[in-house]
Amino acid sequence: MKAERLRKIPLFEGLNDHQYERLERWTDEIDVPTDKHLVNQGAYPHEFMVIETGTAEVTHDGEHLADLGPGDVFGEMALLLNVPRTATVAATSDVTLVVMHDRNFRAMEEEIPAIAQRVNAIMEERRAKSADQGIDT
Repeated sequence: MKAERLRKIPLFEGLNDHQYERLERWTDEIDVPTDKHLVNQGAYPHEFMVIETGTAEVTHDGEHLADLGPGDVFGEMALLLNVPRTATVAATSDVTLVVMHDRNFRAMEEEIPAIAQRVNAIMEERRAKSADQGIDT
């Protein structure tokens, strides 16, 4: 995905040109139609995703947990904890995703720790919310 588009995504704000060049190589863009499952609860993780455009719904055991939109991320918990996915995410409109596969996600953690810290903070916030909802992560 082109660096100029990555710069507009809040998760990737404030990086230097070299870091954006690295992200450009590590990320792919995927267009997904409405109603398509983006990740499935119980599946093993292979990627981390950021919504560039569109909306999605997060469910656990069929129960609505959250609505996601541009700038929101998902898939981080399963990758960081090396566990099966704890929720299903399905597109509620046509969606454009920024996708980072596991190997590139690990490289990003090493080379751009600022993003890794942001992703970890998102994960910890979600784990706390999940615990409040009685969901084991």
